Amino acid sequence: MNDIRSMTQQEITELLRSLGEPAFRGRQLFAWLQKGAESFDEMTNLSKPLREKLRETCLLTPPVVARKQTSKLDGTVKYLWELADGNCIESVLMQYHHGNTVCISSQVGCRMGCAFCASTIAGKVRDLTPGEMLDQVIFVQKDSGLPVSNIVLMGIGEPMDNLDNVLRFLELVNHPEGQNIGMRHISLSTCGVVPGIERLAERDLQLTLSVSLHAPDSETRSRIMPVNRAWDVEELFRACHRYFQKTGRRISFEYAMIDGVNDHDWQADLIAEKLRGMPGHVNLIPLNDVAESPLKPSKRVAAFQKRLESHGLTATVRRSLGGDIDASCGQLRRKAMQEKGGNP
Repeated sequence: MNDIRSMTQQEITELLRSLGEPAFRGRQLFAWLQKGAESFDEMTNLSKPLREKLRETCLLTPPVVARKQTSKLDGTVKYLWELADGNCIESVLMQYHHGNTVCISSQVGCRMGCAFCASTIAGKVRDLTPGEMLDQVIFVQKDSGLPVSNIVLMGIGEPMDNLDNVLRFLELVNHPEGQNIGMRHISLSTCGVVPGIERLAERDLQLTLSVSLHAPDSETRSRIMPVNRAWDVEELFRACHRYFQKTGRRISFEYAMIDGVNDHDWQADLIAEKLRGMPGHVNLIPLNDVAESPLKPSKRVAAFQKRLESHGLTATVRRSLGGDIDASCGQLRRKAMQEKGGNP
């Protein structure tokens, strides 16, 4: 069966030609998919015999809203989607003055094991298809009635661990006859998978690379981020410098502030030293308090920001959204798994 939602417009056109249909049918079918059609029967400008052929040869499996929570504080909407195989993933719709941003998942679960993250507690189940990533963008808009102008791949999963499917998703969501969301409005996050950063640099896409740094020294980073044992932070910094040299694009460094672990002045000084010669932006994140984790939010966020700025670095503190609706990635999925009696 063809995974129709993961196919490009050209591939869909070639499929329909193989079924004896003219090329313009490909554009029609692609348009229906991009509008969020949930069945082939909705596609009324396609003939009934063609719709029957599509049902026989193609999978069309829209996600179902398993749970939805809306923040009374800021209007942030958290979606728990149930996929065709019964697995669940999360997306978050955030409203800003400059437009609406959707944070999407790239995998069911995650195998990276970061100590402060709820997404990784039960490990990785599987990769998401390009269509399942695209569906999050399409169906968030369809359900909310709000247009999405920006995408961040910072939900459940490590995008670089599913890079082939992520690159196909980017091609689909960027298509001018589809969502037409420009690369400059897309941010892709990684916990430090160096080969993925190298591959992305070769593509020279105009998106924003966001690196989850969380510690500038190997001893600390290995304690909280197992990925550092595969690609040491020194190797990560070198890859980031090469990425900037190749693309000219500024990298955003995400930094969750953890009390007594990574919030010392000497660590701020080390960040400045390692980023010298590269225009980096450090985004300080007040840590979400995950019940299963002994790590607690830092009380030194403002002092750490001031220390970074004293070195000439741009440092901001991420505004917390959706605090009353478990908007931290992985929390809602974990609750649903516990309610089903599964492994949390």
